[in-house]
Amino acid sequence: MTEQGVFISFEGIDGAGKSSHIDNLAERLRGVGRHVTVTREPGGTPLAEELRGLVLNRPMDGLTEALLVFAARRDHLMTVITPALARGEMVLTDRFTDSSFAYQGGGQGLSLSILQQLEGWVQSPDMPEHSVMVQPDLTLWFDLAPALAAQRLALARSPDRFESRGKDFFVRVRDAYAARAAQAPGRFVRIEAEAGRDLVWRSVELAVQARGWLP
Repeated sequence: MTEQGVFISFEGIDGAGKSSHIDNLAERLRGVGRHVTVTREPGGTPLAEELRGLVLNRPMDGLTEALLVFAARRDHLMTVITPALARGEMVLTDRFTDSSFAYQGGGQGLSLSILQQLEGWVQSPDMPEHSVMVQPDLTLWFDLAPALAAQRLALARSPDRFESRGKDFFVRVRDAYAARAAQAPGRFVRIEAEAGRDLVWRSVELAVQARGWLP
């Protein structure tokens, strides 16, 4: 019998530093014999990467943005995530649906009922029967003050369409993450992203160990 796969998402506002720890976790898991798929959203497939380019660089309203993101997510789920989980792999993704609730919901002000409807449609493999909605087994939320995140981004690279938005936008995004975490406390683990790199990594490692996925 194939071992059950594990789905871990990394979330947080831009500049929180989550991306730098995904490869560390993948290497650590492979070191104990786990098969690991590392991916990202929007993106992860050729089609989803094309949609990512539109979302990050073309002006559009919040609903259009959400529809493109969820279209990319559907292809990502059906092409990469669900097959990898069926093979018993550990899937690590840089962002998943919590980002939509944070950015398009909190940041853009899109109705949560619309996002919930899209979530149900897109994340049910047997759509439209809605048998079981695919969600991460663990979400590592890298929580960081928006002002500090902006400082980090300014030093790192030129901002994309999301990263160039103002402080108030990212305050709303952070608040939306907090609300999402409160709704699913069994899935979320808050990572204090203001801590030093080694301490942040140790928090990630401990969260995965607590689930029994690392010795």
